[in-house]
Amino acid sequence: MSSPQDARSFKRVILKLSGEALREPGSKDNISPEIVERVAKEIKLALDTGVEIGVVCGGGNFWRGASASARGMDRATADYVGMLATVMNALALQSALEAEGVKCVVQSAIEMKNVAEPFIRRKANRHLSNNFVVIFAAGTGSPFFSTDTTAALRASEMGADAIMKATMVDGVYDSDPKKNPEAVRYETVTFHNCLAENLKVMDSTAFTLCMDNDIPIIVFDIGGCGNITSALSGDDIGTIIHKG
Repeated sequence: MSSPQDARSFKRVILKLSGEALREPGSKDNISPEIVERVAKEIKLALDTGVEIGVVCGGGNFWRGASASARGMDRATADYVGMLATVMNALALQSALEAEGVKCVVQSAIEMKNVAEPFIRRKANRHLSNNFVVIFAAGTGSPFFSTDTTAALRASEMGADAIMKATMVDGVYDSDPKKNPEAVRYETVTFHNCLAENLKVMDSTAFTLCMDNDIPIIVFDIGGCGNITSALSGDDIGTIIHKG
C-alpha cells in the first residue's frame, strides 16, 4: 500500500486501543463496562462487513511503566506490570465481544495458559482468516517497548493492511489542539514529516516498523458514535499517516 489514495480498502487491520479509551473520563473505575460494550458492538459491525480484525490494547488505565520507573521502580519490572495491565483490558474486551456473539481469542506474549493462548503467529493468522477477532495482549513480551510498537509489530507479522489508532482527538495536528486553538489537522501526512516535526502520534520504533513494512496508520477519534466501525470499514475518517 504505497499511497494514501489506496489506504481505504482493507482486508485485515489492527485496531490499537489505548487503555484510557476504556475508562470513563473522571471516573474512579479503571474500566467502563459501558464503553467496552460500545467498542465491542462497533467492532462487530465492522467485522460483519468482511474485514479481519486484530486488536492491541494498552494498559494506561491501570498502570504506566515509564511513570513508575520515573518514581524509582526498576524499569523492566515496571514494564512487566504494564504488560499484565493490558491482559486485564484484553479479557474485558473479549468478554464483551463474546456477549455480542463474536468469535474471539486472546493471545498473550507472556504465557498464562489458564486465561489466554500464547502468541503463535501462524495460529493467530488462522484465527483471523476464520473470522475470529484476535486480541494481542501483554505487549511484545519484552520490557522497553510500547503497545504502539506492539501494534506495529503484530500488523507486520499478520500482514495487516493498516493500523487503526483510536485516540481522544480526531486526527493528527501540527500542534496540540487542546493547547493551541489554531492547530491545523492533517488529512494525510508522511511518516517522515511526523518524525521531523516530532508529532507525538506513535513512538519512533513503531513508526520505523510501519515505514519499513509500508503499513499506513489511520488516527481517529474513538469518542464519536460509530467511529470505530467507520474506521475499520475503511470510511474516510481521521488522518492517514503513510510512507509517501
